[in-house]
Amino acid sequence: MAATLNDSDIRGSLHRKVLRKHHARDNTLVVDELGLNHGRCRADVAVINGHLIGFEIKSDEDTLARLEEQISAYDATFDRSTAVVGCRHVGKAKVMLPPWWGIMLARRGPRGAVRFERIRHATRNDSVDPFSVARLLWRDEAEAILAGGDVPRKVLRQPRAVLYKELVKMLPLRELRKQVRDCLLNRKKWRRLQSPSPSGGLCRHIAT
Repeated sequence: MAATLNDSDIRGSLHRKVLRKHHARDNTLVVDELGLNHGRCRADVAVINGHLIGFEIKSDEDTLARLEEQISAYDATFDRSTAVVGCRHVGKAKVMLPPWWGIMLARRGPRGAVRFERIRHATRNDSVDPFSVARLLWRDEAEAILAGGDVPRKVLRQPRAVLYKELVKMLPLRELRKQVRDCLLNRKKWRRLQSPSPSGGLCRHIAT
């Protein structure tokens, strides 16, 4: 019987094989462990370019105990989401995941390499929550966007939650998503994470 896959097995191969094209693009950022809802939930891998795309890994060694909570957080934030699952979970994943989620099966090939089979393509998520998208911003980023919209200074001194609410009021969802993506792409102070790159060395994908 083929050996089971753990998170590290799947994650490294996902970056090298499935996400190779994203790593090669200058206008795209690939982020490990992107915090959602201020860290209450984390996306295993996020791709940030003209869209926000999330990947949730469920290896053979994982359980699906938190999957419903994670689906809710992903749906509030990402334009498209895909679950990357081991053989143990593929059946339940088909039942639990909303129809707009993609499903990718990860399993060992005959020679031990990780192979990916796309069971279902991800489609557009229409459940994005503007406030959850705004919460991806750091405080200084939210302040800068609001200051550019001539928001009174006294508002900029309010707690973070107030700033996010002001952003949602000020910007249509489409523009808010663009502003947030631009901030994430231009952010300079990401915590570095050394991980296998598509070429076998270390890549620039990062963690929050």
